[in-house]
Amino acid sequence: MELRDLKTFVTVASLLNFNQAGRALNAAQSTVSVRIKALEDELDVRLFDRLGRRVLLTAAGERLLAYARRLVDLEEEARTDVAGEASARSVLSVRVPETLCVRRLAGVLRRFRQARPGVRLRLLPCAVGGLAEDLRRGVTDMAFVLANEVLSRDMRAEFLGVEDLVLAVAPGHPLAALPKVGPQELGGQPLLLSTADCSYRRILEGIVAQAGSEPLPVVECGSVEAVKHYAVEGLGVTILPEITAHAELAAGTLTALPWREGPLEAAVLMLWHKDKWLSAAQGDFMDLCRAHLMT
Repeated sequence: MELRDLKTFVTVASLLNFNQAGRALNAAQSTVSVRIKALEDELDVRLFDRLGRRVLLTAAGERLLAYARRLVDLEEEARTDVAGEASARSVLSVRVPETLCVRRLAGVLRRFRQARPGVRLRLLPCAVGGLAEDLRRGVTDMAFVLANEVLSRDMRAEFLGVEDLVLAVAPGHPLAALPKVGPQELGGQPLLLSTADCSYRRILEGIVAQAGSEPLPVVECGSVEAVKHYAVEGLGVTILPEITAHAELAAGTLTALPWREGPLEAAVLMLWHKDKWLSAAQGDFMDLCRAHLMT
């Protein structure tokens, strides 16, 4: 098996799209197809199922992917060690919640740019659905989540700190007048939830579900700022990191509900796949996050 063909296979398996793989590899789609066909002929297996416009890995493809990624990573490691960092991969793909991206990451980015000016950082939205699969397939090098649990046993997770959470409503909302609010009071209330900050929304959903309460239909939005705006407009109850809602709470346009169960918080976790080789650039980025992300 040629390493070039394995690299092509890993790219197609990551993107599940031959056209996008061709663009990523600066190759024609026909070239990508020829390389995949060569691998399939050599191994005498089908690596992908093509269902209309969809491309899916077969069981054989899933097995090969684990080996192919290790071989590609080993080649990158050898290049970095022998030829120096100039030949190392220059793109680092990171999934990061909007709250951390906006409120926490600037200092890390400033230091990383000084240390690694040649590395291009791709900061991607952190929708929790499919995150573990993206890390497993190498679409994403690493990720951050605001959560109290690890998404998959295939992931390595490192605790970096804690974000305080608040349940927030508009000052005129009926719940704002209560001395204490618990899961039962949330029953029947419309919830405003962000898909841009990964997993902490599950904390609220879990609380409501355990209490046997049923919220009114949930509004999901891909922007934390939009969720805050809707809450200010009195459209429902939301859960937010305190650092994100600080200005609105100080201005009185949002009110933090006095949660009966005690403080709400989410762990800030740094995730990567347990079998992934970490480049020197990724190692530097992770070290900077350990030292500065939550300071």
